[in-house]
Amino acid sequence: MSKRTVDLRGQKPLLDIQSYGRRAPGHGRTFTPAERAQIGRTVARVPEVMIKVTGGGRSVGAVWRHLRYIDRRGALELETDDGERLQAKGAEKALLEDWGLALQEREGKAIYSGLPGRKPAKLVHNLMLSMPKGTPPGKLLAAVRHFAQETFALQHRYAMVLHTDQDHPHVHLVLKAVSEQGTRLNIRKGTLRQWRRAFAEALRVQGVAANATERAVRGMSRTHQKDPIYRAMGRGESTHFEERVKSVASELRSGRINPGDGKLTLLRTRRDIERGWNTVSELLKRDGDLDLARRVRQFVNEMPPAYVDREWIAEDIIRRIRIATAEKSRTM
Repeated sequence: MSKRTVDLRGQKPLLDIQSYGRRAPGHGRTFTPAERAQIGRTVARVPEVMIKVTGGGRSVGAVWRHLRYIDRRGALELETDDGERLQAKGAEKALLEDWGLALQEREGKAIYSGLPGRKPAKLVHNLMLSMPKGTPPGKLLAAVRHFAQETFALQHRYAMVLHTDQDHPHVHLVLKAVSEQGTRLNIRKGTLRQWRRAFAEALRVQGVAANATERAVRGMSRTHQKDPIYRAMGRGESTHFEERVKSVASELRSGRINPGDGKLTLLRTRRDIERGWNTVSELLKRDGDLDLARRVRQFVNEMPPAYVDREWIAEDIIRRIRIATAEKSRTM
């Protein structure tokens, strides 16, 4: 069966603030109700949805192990695209057989046989959809169910599991990479933008305040650590992060932090974002929405500093030193 590829790289940003800053003076612009609502949610700092691609199995064995991990070896319920609830011994194996992954794996190996270094394509995409602490788990699961049905039903097979054993509830979703029509899904930035928007809408239908915007639009510059590093940091085992902290501490002692080449790009992006938000404020003011215009200006004024990761690490070190010094002073 021939396989077509879905590529959604052309999707527009969720809230294209930078485009407003590039408009010519006097250029008229009336916001749609949807745009106005998203602006309001963003400046109110409504919780942002998260959809993360956590990996994807290239073999049946890898997919089986991931399913066993997310359903806690059968202790949790697997919910499938056709509405089945699976919670029995061997449910994961039965699901893999139903999806026909063994045949797909053999075809993938045949394609790349004799080509050293070439790995077979993913059989599945592993996704995690989450919201901050305090989100009702049942409503989160209902929103993910609706999102998955609207996005993948009758195309890509999938199974999902709700986890509530951490501070924030989240749903693991295993998505078959090749659709029933033979279309291979490649997940791009545009794909994730579209999915985040749909997921946020599904949560709002459930009565959960949710938003979907880019980090830069919100003035967020601190990058998420890659999962293995983040988990190792939590256990105090990350040599990579430890080396970075030591390097920054050494620079602090010398009196100057070298932010690196990324600082100029970050500052240019922040400048464009602020210009865009200021234009939004002026347009809202022109439309008579003085309250939202004021809240936009306040939002810009309260944005966190445009720091690269090394500068954030330096801030953390300085904060810890101040706390330790204050505690020492109290005990003297």
